[in-house]
Amino acid sequence: MAGIFHDFGTMFHGLRSWLSFLPRITVGNLIEIIIIASLVYFALLWIKSTRAWYLLRGLAMILAFTLVAAIARWNTILWIVEKSGAIAVTALVIIFQPELRKALEELGSKNLISEILPFDDSMENRGFTERTVNELVRATFEMAKVKTGALIVIERNVSLGEIERTGIEIDGLVTSQLLINIFEHNTPLHDGAVVVRGNRVTAATCYLPLSDNMMISKDLGTRHRAAVGISEITDSVTVVVSEETGRVSLVEGGRLRRIEDAETLKEALSAMEEQEVSGSSRFRIWKGKRKNERKAD
Repeated sequence: MAGIFHDFGTMFHGLRSWLSFLPRITVGNLIEIIIIASLVYFALLWIKSTRAWYLLRGLAMILAFTLVAAIARWNTILWIVEKSGAIAVTALVIIFQPELRKALEELGSKNLISEILPFDDSMENRGFTERTVNELVRATFEMAKVKTGALIVIERNVSLGEIERTGIEIDGLVTSQLLINIFEHNTPLHDGAVVVRGNRVTAATCYLPLSDNMMISKDLGTRHRAAVGISEITDSVTVVVSEETGRVSLVEGGRLRRIEDAETLKEALSAMEEQEVSGSSRFRIWKGKRKNERKAD
């Protein structure tokens, strides 16, 4: 038993000797660590909610290739990377300019203390209820019967704030009557896309980026190409009603899927709703986290 205590004491003494070489951590150091960790965390959340996430993934691939080149000692490639470094920094500022401007605008318009400290459930919702699903399905097939063209973009995790700013703010509860009135011919709001966030229509007459995919059928018009375009740069889901044929399509991840009946569309939107709700259960505490809570009207 004495040997065991002796060995334990020797181990503890060695640990103290090793720790003595580390710099002393003060309260100020801990505060700095917390601040830096918080800044990195919120920066990553901001990147995740914008198109900068896709640009950052491309940049990560370039850095990974550079690391491989350094390990393999590909000197010519390393020389090119070194000489183009300054140009790359300037290029990144130009590429990320819209996202950086948006981040600074949001920072100036928020109360930082209330954004970080509260532990409440009053977060903006991106999930939607079964009632909203029914209203979307009803409006879609009512418009399909009379061949009223429609373009409804449903936001998920990636923010569509930039798209909303190209249109007119609505901020109304999702109802079939509202959607049908927006897309009715010869009305001021019928041209362009509608953005849906959670249980609300946030904007109408929004402009969407057109897809450059040459594999899209030539029989499909600008409305379908715009639906594919927004799905290529965000994780949104778009419901399209053809003005020429009255056909209904669902677009997600750059893929266009024909919807034959209301039940099929309801099942697709309900499955998306379940994903939003299940994802929200992991992120409830901080206001800066994902806003996928399911919310009653």
